[in-house]
Amino acid sequence: MATGKYPYLAVMTFNELGLSEAILRAVTEHGYTTPTPIQMQAIPAVLAGGDLLAGAQTGTGKTAGFTLPILHRLSTSVNAPNGTTAQRPIRTLILTPTRELAAQVEESVRTYGKYVKLTSTVIFGGVGINPQIKLLKHGVDILVATPGRLLDHMQQGTVNLNHVEILVLDEADRMLDMGFIRDIKRILAVLPKKRQNLLFSATFSDEIKALADGLLNSPAMIEVARRNSTVEIIAQKIHPVDRDRKHPLLAHLIKTNQWSQVLVFTRTKHGANKLVDQLAKDDITGLAIHGNKSQSARTKALAEFKSGSLQVLVATDIAARGIDIDQLPHVVNYDLPNIPEDYVHRIGRTGRAGATGEAVSLVCVDEHGMLKDIERLIKRALPQEVIAGFEPDPNARAQPVQLRSGNGNGGRGGRPQTQGRSVAAKSATSPAAKPQGYARPRTGNSTAKPAAPHRSGGRGR
Repeated sequence: MATGKYPYLAVMTFNELGLSEAILRAVTEHGYTTPTPIQMQAIPAVLAGGDLLAGAQTGTGKTAGFTLPILHRLSTSVNAPNGTTAQRPIRTLILTPTRELAAQVEESVRTYGKYVKLTSTVIFGGVGINPQIKLLKHGVDILVATPGRLLDHMQQGTVNLNHVEILVLDEADRMLDMGFIRDIKRILAVLPKKRQNLLFSATFSDEIKALADGLLNSPAMIEVARRNSTVEIIAQKIHPVDRDRKHPLLAHLIKTNQWSQVLVFTRTKHGANKLVDQLAKDDITGLAIHGNKSQSARTKALAEFKSGSLQVLVATDIAARGIDIDQLPHVVNYDLPNIPEDYVHRIGRTGRAGATGEAVSLVCVDEHGMLKDIERLIKRALPQEVIAGFEPDPNARAQPVQLRSGNGNGGRGGRPQTQGRSVAAKSATSPAAKPQGYARPRTGNSTAKPAAPHRSGGRGR
């Protein structure tokens, strides 16, 4: 969400959207008065009770667009809880592709539901299941989960989804990309047939359209920005450089420009680890976050980066839609993504909610084809600047690119991610033949930490 100072917002207040006084009180306490475009359209649509298919440009407050009306509906309906937590049925299920995103969404539920008598919790893999079983026994109104860990609970009979009234698929395209479609279908099969379905996706691929056709009943459709557009206030730049000079150039940029907080994306887990080691030799503090890292290590790295004590966070695409940091000034594509849409999601970590930001890409000869795909997707040529002392060899020849590898979600936060598409396969599906999609909207702030059931907005035990 954003305050009234942002010029791209229409003149409207949250008071005009029909939300309860308790929810408006929590929103106001956090300094928000003016809803963003996605919120202005999504909140009334969700309150109306119908199905919704939605997407929005990155950084526009999408999570509040569904958490606020869900909190209102659950707290004011005839089935509203009487204040006790025992044996409460799960009335809303929110599915997300990654642990970090699940934690952030549940944090938003707690933040905006601070003054309503609802409980929430989050479950994901990478941590023990027994504490989660105990939490679910206490009763919970809103459950945020990754598909893999939710299936674990379903198989053990430790979660009851028979009373779900509202289902949210958040970042649906990411879930499909990570190979979750079978898991999602298994979960859908046990849910009540009569329910409200909300599907949020950053892209509208053929797979997403097929999922929406089978899931949604006469949905309202919201599109608040040109698909796959990048926020105009993000300054985007390309620095051509030889492949073996990327690390020295990155170190040079960080030190010369005195960057104190920079998010760097690599294509592979090995590349992320290697870059952290290289930066350490230049007295630049950094940590890596990817699927092979333990949940505690991922949580620690995110917390330190958000607090400002960590200068550089090196991430694979697992974090492209799972990191939400206010006022993040710099994003660097150390490697260009082989899937063009991922470029939009990556740079969307900066320039959020009206703030300015800078996105820099270090591009070697191997990545010229990827750069063309990205520029075709976003419908603009990116400005290029050669840094003195790092001029690329004009006679260099391209080599095969190592694509991202392994499980993008790191274990039981979800099922394994599909292997990165080959350049040839990718070219066959994007961008000309592949429908364009939205850039990723914003989520709430949180570190990835499972919380006990509690009154929304309160801290877990």
